[in-house]
Amino acid sequence: MSLHPKTSRLKEALVSVSAAAVLGAIVLVTQTDIVSAQQSNFQGGNPVVSQTPDMRNIRILFPAGVRSSWHSHTWGQLLMIEEGVGLHQIRGRAIEEFHAGEPFWTPANVEHWHGAHPQIDAHQLTIYEGDVVWLDPVTDEQYNGPRIRPMSRSAN
Repeated sequence: MSLHPKTSRLKEALVSVSAAAVLGAIVLVTQTDIVSAQQSNFQGGNPVVSQTPDMRNIRILFPAGVRSSWHSHTWGQLLMIEEGVGLHQIRGRAIEEFHAGEPFWTPANVEHWHGAHPQIDAHQLTIYEGDVVWLDPVTDEQYNGPRIRPMSRSAN
């Protein structure tokens, strides 16, 4: 015996709502301690956490001499060298050399490349949102161009 189409859709809707309610209850009951512990780490109010489904974070190991092609990001890109020595260049500027613990920001729609020093690997953490627009390869002449070391940033 088959159900009437309206009865079938109603049954599917009830099952979906019930499953969502059960999942919500499980999350609420099992995560209460975590939420309370997080809130106890802040004074003067609670910060607002914003999650975005489009944000990506990737760790990339660039072996010595390896670099990306020129590209841009529609939102921008935050990079940090975790280990080694990294290079970064915005088109038309000198190559910048970054060491472990040094973050750098490339604004949205700015053409750039990044990679490792010619003799030293670079482990990079990259955070970006939106799309990547890939462009032309970085030539050896561009990669071996003049380098500068940005002013040191200290935590003092």
